[in-house]
Amino acid sequence: MSVRTIYWPSINLIGPGCVKQIGGEIRKLGGTKALLVTDQVLNQLGVVKRVTDVLEESGIPYAVFDDVKPNPTTRNVYDGLEAFQREACDFIISLGGGSPQDAAKAIGLLFTNGGNIVDYEGIGKSVYKSVPIMAVNTTAGTASEVTINYVITDEHRKIKMVMVDPNSLAAIAINDPELMLQKPASLTAATGMDALTHAIESYITKGSFALSDALSLKAIEFIAASLPDAVADGQNLEARSGMAWGSYVAGLSFSNSGLGIVHSMAHQLGSEYDLPHGVANAILLPYVMDFNLDACPHKFADIAKALGTDPGETASVQEAAQAALRAVQELSAKVGIPALEETAFRLEDIDRLADQAMKDVCTGGNPKEVSKEQIKEIYRRAYYKQYYPRD
Repeated sequence: MSVRTIYWPSINLIGPGCVKQIGGEIRKLGGTKALLVTDQVLNQLGVVKRVTDVLEESGIPYAVFDDVKPNPTTRNVYDGLEAFQREACDFIISLGGGSPQDAAKAIGLLFTNGGNIVDYEGIGKSVYKSVPIMAVNTTAGTASEVTINYVITDEHRKIKMVMVDPNSLAAIAINDPELMLQKPASLTAATGMDALTHAIESYITKGSFALSDALSLKAIEFIAASLPDAVADGQNLEARSGMAWGSYVAGLSFSNSGLGIVHSMAHQLGSEYDLPHGVANAILLPYVMDFNLDACPHKFADIAKALGTDPGETASVQEAAQAALRAVQELSAKVGIPALEETAFRLEDIDRLADQAMKDVCTGGNPKEVSKEQIKEIYRRAYYKQYYPRD
């Protein structure tokens, strides 16, 4: 067996009410003042106050930077770095979904490494570890709180820069499903399908291995069992807890194994049209699965089983694999994922989007070699809702 380096945070708290324990964990970090990186919506909803109340009760000084936008930009990162320096902070608390988490990683790495954030696009470009980060997650989706990945939009080039860097890994990850109860059904659906995309892509990616496989399949089971209920009733704490576990476990998997072209293609929809990342992944997932189906049908058969689909004892591997595709199609429809034609997507942009997707760091992990023309075809099929013909 080859040598593997496994990355995930050294401290992980998960479960209802665990955010109340952050004071003690922060003291172990030895920091003197935190920059709380978040967004204005969470501030307005009172989620930020739930965290700052704990900080105040614990006597921990902090400053709030809440200017992170969806699909965070280089400007957000530079503004956050300026706030970190101005407030004389020495550690970060990131609070939110993928956008605040990713912005916080970029801020932390820039402080210790210097330069411009565009210098870190790609794999392992930094030299020094980020300032300590406590990542408090509020959505069951991106799992950025436990991964070595982060994504920042370069608003000048209109591309999403994907960074894969162990130095960005948070020191402490917090997943409290009570912080996820206020999320609307549409956001719950999109982030939940994002988590499912992570689990499926990490299972079929070229970089998968025994541990990531086990994590991926368990994540799929959690999500299939919990997502419909979480969407139907946002106050269902059991369903929210199941989704928190599903997202978290999927994150542990893909952070160590990689992803594929669902993400490569979705990144372009986010940078070009500002489409939320979870929505973009959810729209593209079944069409990319359709493209990849013949590359590893036995793995898709395993996915069907994890999704709770029973293709029957006499079903062939290919039939079981197709059952996985149908199950994802049905789940996507059940939770209300929109069609690509309902977004700002333009067919005339396909050539440029495909060109950028081919350069994306996730493309190399796809289980099947892919060309620019094939990516263009997948975009078209998603737009026209067409799947590949099969016997």
